[in-house]
Amino acid sequence: TMSSCRRPEHTAPPDVVSACFYVSRMIEIQTQMSERAVELLNLPEGQPCYLLDVGCGSGLSGDYLTDEGHYWVGVDISTAMLDVAQDREVEGDLLLGDMGQGMPFRPGTFDGCVSISALQWLCNADKRTHSPPKRLYTFFSTLYSSLSRGARAVFQLYPENSEQLELITSQAMRAGFSGGMVVDYPNSTKAKKFFLCLFAGVTGVLPKVSLFQMKEGELAAESNFTTNFSLCGKSAKKSRDWILEKKERRRRQGREVRADTKYTGRQRRPHF
Repeated sequence: TMSSCRRPEHTAPPDVVSACFYVSRMIEIQTQMSERAVELLNLPEGQPCYLLDVGCGSGLSGDYLTDEGHYWVGVDISTAMLDVAQDREVEGDLLLGDMGQGMPFRPGTFDGCVSISALQWLCNADKRTHSPPKRLYTFFSTLYSSLSRGARAVFQLYPENSEQLELITSQAMRAGFSGGMVVDYPNSTKAKKFFLCLFAGVTGVLPKVSLFQMKEGELAAESNFTTNFSLCGKSAKKSRDWILEKKERRRRQGREVRADTKYTGRQRRPHF
């Protein structure tokens, strides 16, 4: 009956309802992104692994790692967030630390690393002494050391622009990583998600199509594209991908651009 279905406005004031909705939605999104990050880690099936969660916050992604049967260590710069994680009695070990000052672990400690919505913070110079390239390099080089050879690190991030992505990928390469960017739902403004997938010591193969679905029953109709950054995060100049990227940038700037066709970026035969 209608009366047995309690409407939200009958259960609590609007500010409480919206806050509860916001929190539950945030948990849901965080869990989905953690699930996708672990999928991209490509861990051995049915085998518990020892993982690092960088920017672990209140331990939401850690909860997912625990549910999947893994052991983990969480690092975060915020005492307040770590206190929340402790109050929630998460399973992982917690460590207060600034990722820009490096990871204080022994070589080869971890089987993999995940990080949800944290990496882009290293691009900000919050203090006069902060140099984003240096902090990124310090983080990536110490992370590389703390991973076992062949392990992966997957970062979900919100890049501000392509320059920021290039800064991040170039410092990861300097530290010895190979890998690339996986973009889920590239044509959607809201659902679009960036995942930086790094390989420590062994080059892996990135997935070409997303098997991940944002909601149950929703088809992942948009394939997810990958960019290997063996060329500092850029496509080879004048290649089809490079031309399409350039055209897309111009469209975003509001310029008039010719429509893409099967002939776009096609190699022409030399004229003799």
